Parts: sequence; structure tokens; C-alpha cells
Amino acid sequence: MSENLKVVRRDTVASDGWGDETLPLLRRIYAARGAITPEQAQPRLAQLHAPELLGGMQAAVGLLADAIANDKRILIVGDFDCDGATACAVGVRGLRMLGARDVVHAVPNRVVHGYGLSPSLVEELAVLKPDLLVTVDHGIACHAGVRAAKALGWQVLVTDHHLPGEQLPPADAIVDPNVDGDAFPSKALAGVGVIFYVLMALRRHMREQAAFAEQPEPDLLSLLDLVAVGTVADLVALDDNNRALVSAGLRRLRAGKASVGLQALIEVSGRDVRRLSASDIGYAVAPRLNAAGRLEDMALGIELLLTEDPAQARHIATLLEEINAERRAVQQIMTDDAEKAVARALLDDDMQRPVAACLFDAEWHPGVVGLVASKMKDRLHRPVIAFAPAEPGGDALRGSARSISGFHIRDALAAINANHPGLMEKFGGHAMAAGLSLPLANLDAFKQAFVQQVQRSLDPALLQQQLLSDGELSPAELDFQHAEALRLAGPWGQGFAEPLFDGEFEVLEWRVLKERHLKLVLRQQGSTARINAIHFSGWTGTAPAQHVQVAYRLVSDDYRGGKAIQLIVEHCASV
Repeated sequence: MSENLKVVRRDTVASDGWGDETLPLLRRIYAARGAITPEQAQPRLAQLHAPELLGGMQAAVGLLADAIANDKRILIVGDFDCDGATACAVGVRGLRMLGARDVVHAVPNRVVHGYGLSPSLVEELAVLKPDLLVTVDHGIACHAGVRAAKALGWQVLVTDHHLPGEQLPPADAIVDPNVDGDAFPSKALAGVGVIFYVLMALRRHMREQAAFAEQPEPDLLSLLDLVAVGTVADLVALDDNNRALVSAGLRRLRAGKASVGLQALIEVSGRDVRRLSASDIGYAVAPRLNAAGRLEDMALGIELLLTEDPAQARHIATLLEEINAERRAVQQIMTDDAEKAVARALLDDDMQRPVAACLFDAEWHPGVVGLVASKMKDRLHRPVIAFAPAEPGGDALRGSARSISGFHIRDALAAINANHPGLMEKFGGHAMAAGLSLPLANLDAFKQAFVQQVQRSLDPALLQQQLLSDGELSPAELDFQHAEALRLAGPWGQGFAEPLFDGEFEVLEWRVLKERHLKLVLRQQGSTARINAIHFSGWTGTAPAQHVQVAYRLVSDDYRGGKAIQLIVEHCASV
């Protein structure tokens, strides 16, 4: 957490229309996020925007319906992150449910192919001889790959959610809510959400064509466990539409109706599926699935999501657990290196925090630079790009960028590309996260251009980091009932922030865990109750003050079980 931080309490907003079954605390929290009725707080599937509102949907449905009717081979090409893996699994499962008899899938290898549908990947896929290639969670920036596929005589359907460039790829159909002029109200759909919407539109078309007259209509809602995982993992804004999708997926997960692969992954993560939250997906389930694409090959993760064999699922989930442990170790080494580099830069600049950071180490792993950039962005509260060699010892670099709220990182890269043509080989992404590649020889020039672009376009007011607090909890609210209610009340995430509280506490006990974390026993002012708390990465080498102002999350203490609670400390300052 950045040291340049101020805790600010949210405004209190009146709300009505609630039944007595909803705790007053939840009503206050929902209202502060703009949800003043139960329908706004927890939207249902009936409130989803219509699939037909997505541009390009009619053409996409036509391609898929024709492929199914004529037994054409459909190739789904995924991406090597959690959103891409779940989108691939949803595409394969959903098309088979809708009657497609020849559906195959593939995913690029991060090290071999790089991001997206590249010409080299198309060359490898030619042996599969598809009639229709469908991209999921990528494709909008893959002009060369789409051209290569079209040159082989394949039809191409791009389904994506990333921001397009000035021109669109020459695909037969494109479904992307962020294409200019697209009327779809929710621009925050994840890649898995886009392909799920395509399947819903395809099912409606087949229904109108009486395709289900002699067979039961497939239940696409059975795919919502995968949609929920991919949506939460990709950190897209949880607007009303996405919250409806994620809430429905969580209900399936908690009811034990998840795919066998997700069930196995939840089991190895040590989470209780009956009480699973969006936070559990983000911190436990998604990282284990993502680990396959970061250090190994996401084909393993997709295999897990497609298998119907519980024994195979357990075996793959165990492998992913081992890979994730390796990923955590690599990430920690890289983050420590980045911390040292930042500390050196601060000393060189008389401790003035730079407006942006561009980090590189020849020993770093390209699959983990995104996590390092995210950690350092949180630490500095500055836009950060982390680079690593695309291949060990190579001169081609892969970078991952993370930004602070209010600064559009992909637009910044687009401006650099316009002002310095050829500096980057390619780039793409979102407002908060982006990826890029460039030659090692261009790194110093890029660093200079990046810092200059940030200086030109970033509002200095954004550099004051704020933690938005939902105020103080009373002693009566610091209990298991409220902790569980908060766990299940979301889904919380981007754009619908998990509740955070603040207050003054007395530090009764403290100790250091694993040389970096602080384990605390606190007592709230005016109370006699002892409350366990943990401050991850909170050890600074100095003992905490006796009286502190703490910003925290209230959670059930799953380690102790029973009715135990603990506070997850996000910020701690002496009073």
C-alpha cells in the first residue's frame, strides 16, 4: 500500500425500499455505491441487457448457425489468462450444447507465440483445418493473424472486449462492446461475458428456427460458474450487468453445481465452496488457473475446465497448485528486485517519487511481470510498466502496464506510438491494464517517452491516493453475523468496491509473521473485546504505536473457525 495515502469516508446516502431482512449496515454500504434499492444492489439475470444490442451479433450468429447446420469444424482460440481460459471453455462447452459436433480449441503459448492470434500461431493451427475460427478474449488487435487465417480460406469471428485501434481486423464478424459506435450499454463485459452473450443470441436464433422442437433446449446458465470466475479474474468493472452474471455464477458454485474442474480447483485452494465469494475467486481460484498461463501452458488450465472426469480434474488441479506455488516464489523474488530498484531511484532523485515507473530486469519471467507491475503500482500509486525478456537472454521484451484510477494507460501507449512511431512493436489493453512489446535497444527511449507522456497528461491531483472508507463499525457490528453478511452480500470488485472501514484501536499485542506481515490483537476505543487482525506486508522494521488509526476489512476468521472474526488491515497509522 502506498505511503502517500489519505483515508476519506464516503458520503452517507439515504436509501429505502428494503425489507427488515437486510442489515442496516448493508443498506448503508449499498447506497454509498449508488444502489439504493434491492434490485440495484443485487441485480438478477432477468435484468441483463439483451444480446442483440451488441454490434455484429447478427453476423456472428449467422456464421455459427451455418457452421453447426453444416457440420463445419469450429476452432476456438483462447488466451493465456483466466478470462481467456474460461472464455475458451464456455465457447467449447456452449457450442457443443447447441449441437456443434466438431469443435476444437487451441491457445497460444506465451513464450512461443506471444499474445493473441499471431501468424505463427495460425501456421501451427493449419493442421487442424478449421472452417471457422473464433477468437475469445482477443482478436481486436490481431490484424496480421486474422489476415493469415483468411488467406487460408477460413472464416473468422472475433469476440473480444479490449479497446480497438484505429482500424478493425478483416474478420467476417466482430463482437466487441468497445468498438466505436456499439450501442451495448455495458462496456465492461469480460471476454468470457462476450462469448456467453454470443451463445445466448445463437440459442435464441435456433429457438426461432425451431431447432429444439425434438430435443430439450440447452441450459446455458450451467456455464455461469465459468463466466463468474473469468469476469472476476479480469478485474473488469462490476456494473449491474456483470454483477448479475457473477452473482448467478456464485450461486451455482455455492450450490455445488460447478464444473468438476472448478470444484477441484476450489478444493485445492482450501476454500469452502458453500461460502465462496468473489474475493475467494480473485485471491484463490483465479491465481491457480492463471499460473498455468504464466509459467507453463494455459492448455493445461483449459483442459481442467473442459474435463468431466473428477479424477483427472483433481490431478490437474494438484499440478496447478504446484505451479502456483512456483509462481508465488518467482513473483516474490521479482517484486523484491523491483522494490530495490525503486528505492535506488528514489535515492538518486532526492527521495522524490517519480511520476511513473518503468522497470526491467534481464532475469525476470515474462509471465509474472503483470503481477509485479500491479504490486508496484499499489506501492507507489503511480502508473508502472514492468518488462522482462520474451525469451531467456533474448533482445525482445514483453511489458505489462498497470495504472491508477483516472489515468488511461492504453491511451497513453497510443499517444506514445503516435509521437514515436516504431518505438513499440505492438500494444493493447484497457484503461487500467495494458501489454506491449519492444526491442531491448528501444527500452531507454521508451522509458523517457513514457515518463514524458505521463507528465503531460496525468492530473497531479490523482497522485494523492485515497482509501474510501465506509466509516466506523460499532462494537455491535464487529461480529460474525456482519462479517458473513459482508462476505455474501456482493459480489464486490472493481467499480463496486469491497467494504472498507476505519477507526481508532489500541494495540494490545503484535508479532511479525514471515519477516513481512504483522499479526495484531486490537481493542476498539470504548470496548473491552479483543480483536485479531493481520496486516499483510505491514512490517516496516518499527513497532506499531500503542494507539493507531486503522483502515480495515471485516472478515470471518476461517482459520480459527466457529464464530471467530478478524480484521484485514489495509492501512495503519499512529494516532
